[in-house]
Amino acid sequence: MSTLSDTEVAAALDRFKDRRVTAIHRLDMIARGATLTYEDGTPIDMASEKRRQEKIVEDMDRRISALERSAG
Repeated sequence: MSTLSDTEVAAALDRFKDRRVTAIHRLDMIARGATLTYEDGTPIDMASEKRRQEKIVEDMDRRISALERSAG
């Protein structure tokens, strides 16, 4: 397994943090009653979308924590 440089770790942390913020924003919009539709107009199941966004936040938390520990 290759080791990431400090620059690569910082870039990965920035990406993960940005993705986490986006997921949290989407969760907030869902909580406020936002609805989404596919291009053909079919509604997206918002309960499923909420679970998907929550999993993204959990994954980003895990990845951020691991990178911060390794950069220690």
